[in-house]
Amino acid sequence: MKILLTGSKGQLGRCFQDRFPDSWDILATDSDVLDITDQDKIGRVVDEYRPDVIVNAAAYTAVDKAEEESVLAEKINAKGPENLALAAKKYNSKFIHISTDYVFDGKSTVPYLETDITNPLGSYGKTKLRGEIAVLGALPEAIIIRTAWVFSEYGKNFVKTMLQLASTHDSLRIVSDQRGCPTYAGDLAQVIILLIHKGVGRGVYHFCGDKEVNWSDFAQAIFNEAIIQGLLIKGPSITRIASNEYPTSAQRPAYSSLNCNKIYEFGVSPSDWNQSLKKVIKLLS
Repeated sequence: MKILLTGSKGQLGRCFQDRFPDSWDILATDSDVLDITDQDKIGRVVDEYRPDVIVNAAAYTAVDKAEEESVLAEKINAKGPENLALAAKKYNSKFIHISTDYVFDGKSTVPYLETDITNPLGSYGKTKLRGEIAVLGALPEAIIIRTAWVFSEYGKNFVKTMLQLASTHDSLRIVSDQRGCPTYAGDLAQVIILLIHKGVGRGVYHFCGDKEVNWSDFAQAIFNEAIIQGLLIKGPSITRIASNEYPTSAQRPAYSSLNCNKIYEFGVSPSDWNQSLKKVIKLLS
């Protein structure tokens, strides 16, 4: 099994490589090796490597900055995935593309199904949705996995940011009116490997953490576990605030929990983010 991985230096890319089966071969690339917006370069790499599966973990994920850099976000989040899908079609490779909960507007009160109407609020979500549409237009057999609130021991994420702030602040103001499901990148990586093993075909799937929470409660869970593991002596006090008290360039969905029942049918286990959080904090200790 030959796998071409993009976004190899990101959270998901690194977790995927950590769990990659020894019997498989991988070509792990990042933007410095393979610019997914360069269709000719993709063609040359895929023609030479001839992967069985292309996994696209590359993305422009700076949600607020995307409001200013919408053209760049469009190239990476929409045109890039389309380029990869076209290459996968030409060389008969399977294609797995990672998308986001930000394709929804957050007006739901129950976890979103894959078939629910999309209505992204900001540039990041809009470009990711256009990426989904472009991928399925170029390669209807592709797999798209939407996920949410990704954290890990790698890169920049909410868990690491909270731990850094806890070392310098006695109190923090954290949004409490946005709800979603934290997702460990390692669990998502394992799902991708499982789908490849099983030869799962086309479709849009959701995968995220098993319990929904708001940002302030997630932060409290991080501090509590860090204290238990001795990474913190005590956590900062949390003042719960509304989103409008913490203005950002991009509007976030107020509710973005995802219904994952469809992907569970393939033997995928729910992602227990509390247990994964313990593992991540241990790795960071």
